[in-house]
Amino acid sequence: MGETTLQRPDDRRAAVPRFATELVAWVATPWALAGYSWPLAVLSVVVLIGLPTVFTTPGDKAHGLVPVPGPVTILLVLLQLVAAVVSAWLAWPVWAAIAVSLLAATTLVTERPRWRWLASGHRTTA
Repeated sequence: MGETTLQRPDDRRAAVPRFATELVAWVATPWALAGYSWPLAVLSVVVLIGLPTVFTTPGDKAHGLVPVPGPVTILLVLLQLVAAVVSAWLAWPVWAAIAVSLLAATTLVTERPRWRWLASGHRTTA
């Protein structure tokens, strides 16, 4: 009684920096790890692409194999952001790492409405 149901926010604008940061993570992380271990570099790509593909919050994406609560999806996005920033600083020139850091900061800001929705126990997809 008195509970609020949150509708999924329109996150088309937020999807652009989120996807760009994911792409950076998918490229920069194996790049940073390749000098240490090729198997670890390959594993990083499998983890960074595979986990968000397999584990999804119902209503957030059209497809997913294993439903998880919203906070898990938030943690998976944070994993991508951290991987992108740390790997960029390890593997790329300072100017590129700064650009990636700014992109990740932008993603943190634009993701807030979606994360509020994901963290809510009272979600609707309509």
